[in-house]
Amino acid sequence: MTRHKSKAPASRNLRLAEQIQKDLAQLIQRELGTRSGLITLTGVELSPDYAHAKVYFTVLGAEPEVALDALNEKAGYLHSLLFKMLHIHTVPTLHFHHDNQLAHGMEMTKLIDRANRPEDFPEEDEVADFEPPKIRG
Repeated sequence: MTRHKSKAPASRNLRLAEQIQKDLAQLIQRELGTRSGLITLTGVELSPDYAHAKVYFTVLGAEPEVALDALNEKAGYLHSLLFKMLHIHTVPTLHFHHDNQLAHGMEMTKLIDRANRPEDFPEEDEVADFEPPKIRG
């Protein structure tokens, strides 16, 4: 007999991940303050059994390693506070990861801006003198 997967667990997983992100963001702001920079949570991914949560963050005003150390140091305490807030059977173990997509996006924007600078384009007379290579057929 084949089991049919329903969409309910996936939506519950998403709702719980969003709630953890929201609650954890408030806890981090309250418990860590700005000693480790301004930490912003960018996402939470839950394992299917809700035992583990990958928490992605960015930081301004500090090195990512400093913020990661501070978050890992407080992970157990934050877990216990989440347990009190969420009222669910299994509160996931928190695993923090620096989200470098923002830095990557900023680097890509710089590259695009540099490629689009007018001084990098050839002069009009250079374009007029340009002859495309002849294609042999």
